[in-house]
Amino acid sequence: MNRATFAKSLVLPFTLLAINAITAQNKKDAVLMTIGQDKVTVAEFETVYKKNNTKEASNDPKSLNDYVDLFVNFKLKVREAEELKLDTAKAFRDELSGYRKQLAQPYLTDKDVNERLLQETYSRLQEDVHASHILVKVSETALPKDTLDAYNKIMKIRSRVLKGEDFNKVAAERGISDDPSAKDNGGDLGYFTALQMVYPFESAAYSTKVGDVSMPVRTRFGYHIIKVHDRRKAQGEVLVGHIMVKTPPNMTKEDSINARAKINEIYNKLKAGAKFEELATQFSDDKTSAKKGGELMWFGTNKMPMEFEKASFALKNKNDISEPVKTKYGWHVIRLVDKRGLASFDAMKNELKDKVTKDSRSQAGRASLIAKIKAEYKFKENLPARDEFTKVVDSTVFDGTWDKNKAKDLKKTMFNFNDKQYTQTDFANYIASHQSKRPKIDKSILINQLYKQFVDESAIAYEEARLDQKYPEFKALMEEYHDGILLFELTDRKVWSKAVKDTTGAKEFYEKNKNNYMWEERADATVYSCSDAKVAQQVRQMLAEKKSEKDIIAAINKDTQLNLQTESRVFSKTENEFVDKSWKQGISADMNSEKDKKIVIVVVNKIVPPGPKSFQDAKGMVTADYQNHLEKEWLAELRKKYTVTIDKNVLATIK
Repeated sequence: MNRATFAKSLVLPFTLLAINAITAQNKKDAVLMTIGQDKVTVAEFETVYKKNNTKEASNDPKSLNDYVDLFVNFKLKVREAEELKLDTAKAFRDELSGYRKQLAQPYLTDKDVNERLLQETYSRLQEDVHASHILVKVSETALPKDTLDAYNKIMKIRSRVLKGEDFNKVAAERGISDDPSAKDNGGDLGYFTALQMVYPFESAAYSTKVGDVSMPVRTRFGYHIIKVHDRRKAQGEVLVGHIMVKTPPNMTKEDSINARAKINEIYNKLKAGAKFEELATQFSDDKTSAKKGGELMWFGTNKMPMEFEKASFALKNKNDISEPVKTKYGWHVIRLVDKRGLASFDAMKNELKDKVTKDSRSQAGRASLIAKIKAEYKFKENLPARDEFTKVVDSTVFDGTWDKNKAKDLKKTMFNFNDKQYTQTDFANYIASHQSKRPKIDKSILINQLYKQFVDESAIAYEEARLDQKYPEFKALMEEYHDGILLFELTDRKVWSKAVKDTTGAKEFYEKNKNNYMWEERADATVYSCSDAKVAQQVRQMLAEKKSEKDIIAAINKDTQLNLQTESRVFSKTENEFVDKSWKQGISADMNSEKDKKIVIVVVNKIVPPGPKSFQDAKGMVTADYQNHLEKEWLAELRKKYTVTIDKNVLATIK
């Protein structure tokens, strides 16, 4: 039975009565199909269908019918997963919960504040700031007296500088700055830009004029005063080419020495006037960029290994070439192609959003959201209940061993959102579940901090629990993830992993279908790429003497790694142009490679005739085909197990 015939057997008869029934009810709530006991409405189907199809496809009746078939298969698998209670497994619940937290994040922040932060960050990235600082350490949890002492100390230091003393000399004095590097660098931080310092420090630096000293600024490290020495336009992005010699982690000492020798030879050739693009094409182990003469994509700060980036930005003029640079990938010689300023805001927005989210400034959006949640859900708090709670907390809270039973008699409400109340018992449970060793500070300060955290996290949790009610698109997305995780888990069991693990079944499938996995005629060959005619003549002489490939390489490359490269394997047609030109047993004539200016000799050991691939050679294709076979069998079983009915009249209303 073909797909069209099968589809016809599923739909209900078309009658005038059915049309009238559809007209009389809300189209979105109409039941389109029933799978087992599960009913699927038009609204549910349309949401998925329109999301996964183009406008043109959505207007094509054939496309709609094909998608109905796919949708039914999808729902059958999900129904089976639920029947097997996979949705009750802890692993499933944990995974879905993790996705929910990720999907909820965009809803749990103030988008207006975040947009302002993005614009501010991009604006600051336009320039680098050169500044020095003096730090007086004070803990974020310090007592008011200690905080005041630190503030007074930093103000006295600032006064000295404002009266004319040299900022960097003062910073370097013993007992002045708590930055350990100050004694060596006088507090000089060099040039930096946005997202490279903690946010309060960055803001103070960017708001201070060149030559001025800021007022004290508080960060998690303590109080700072900042002197701004200079501002300059940001470095932007750089476009370079490179020639790379790989140095894999497991290479031998001899290979490491050869790699260093090879990059030095390449560098010396460049200094002698050789063309960078030609050497990159011939010798670079980065084959992707070698095809483009070594050229890479534009990049900016933190896009490449530190050594590579530093060497690239140090190049001043177009076509300047660096000395060999070592990174974890190997040796590089770098050539400057071009430089440019920062990309546009729109081009950088996603990257900035990711960085801002991980930066302390992101707390501004969170704080704004919490304030809105408190207003929307009529937040009220009972601060005397918090102060009363402090009395039952002792020094064990700093050791992470505080017993929540010490608060068992405290039952008062501490705060509420609408009718949801949070009691002293809830707070005791919160502290108990967040215990850790802490520096000993004033007990009331710690409780106030923990209380604020409890309020903030409760506000976010209260909002998150209502996302399904407030945002239909969030609810739909969660349902997609729910079904998708179940589908993946069960399909993996029934099809993907089974096809990989069931080697007996896969081999039986292969034997029945081995003529689908055929080799064309191939050549067992070795390709010798020679740097010049002299090397080619030496190779040819050694081949005549029946020398092995290994012996030839050792002799030819004794003094330089650039004379000869080889590749030895079984080639299919079109894989290598020179093997294609030498498609017969024996040693080819010399062939010139215009691309890399080499002379190529091909030794064809034998021509391998067409024939079936072995199971091992065809394993990837066999596994894929076997998976398709298993899935078809599985779907046939599901169609028998669960009755599927589709209302043709309702389907006709979908456009």
